[in-house]
Amino acid sequence: MYYDKSVEINWDEIKCVILDVDGTLYDLFKMRLYIIRHILSSFFSRHLSIKDLRICMNFRNEREKRAFDTNSDLDNMQYDWAATASGVSTEKVREVINKWFFEIPMKYMHSCVYPGVHDFFEALLKRGIKIAVCSDYPAMEKLHLLDLRVDCLVSSTDIGVGVLKPHPKGLMTIMNMLSIPGEYCLFIGDRDDRDGECARRINMKYLILRRKQGYIFFKRESKRLL
Repeated sequence: MYYDKSVEINWDEIKCVILDVDGTLYDLFKMRLYIIRHILSSFFSRHLSIKDLRICMNFRNEREKRAFDTNSDLDNMQYDWAATASGVSTEKVREVINKWFFEIPMKYMHSCVYPGVHDFFEALLKRGIKIAVCSDYPAMEKLHLLDLRVDCLVSSTDIGVGVLKPHPKGLMTIMNMLSIPGEYCLFIGDRDDRDGECARRINMKYLILRRKQGYIFFKRESKRLL
């Protein structure tokens, strides 16, 4: 279900809110503008090469192509895929991806987080509703940087998960860890083809937030929760 102002969530029926991170807790479009500006600056100062840009593109493309694959060693294999596609070593891919997918975006995280996110987390806490994160990328450092605390954090690259969304294994892992049936959970994401489909496969309630809705949802629902 796409979120709009007419959507009324019955919070009395929800015992756990599961959230995606990238594009859900912060404005991904705004983040990408910051990254593009950083890329241009680094390129003209010769701190970034065309080869590095190609590695980033191949890393993302390979993950997208293999979203339906199951792999017990996904955390390592994702770098091998990009290394093969780029014709470089796995170590080189790790170096480039760590910088451009994790280190540099961290610098802009606070500027991109949607307003009301902290109030939303606080309101859920006061209601006694569990908070979990299900992300295709490791999210612990991002949550720590944003000072957001959750009851359960699952990444697609975790041992025991090993599969990207829309496979629902991440959601099912959270349900098992918190001992909360899916009928009492709400999954909030930003991609219908990944997050929405992931929830539909196990009949879990979900909301898909478009970019503009992110600026409305957290503030509005924080007030409704209290």
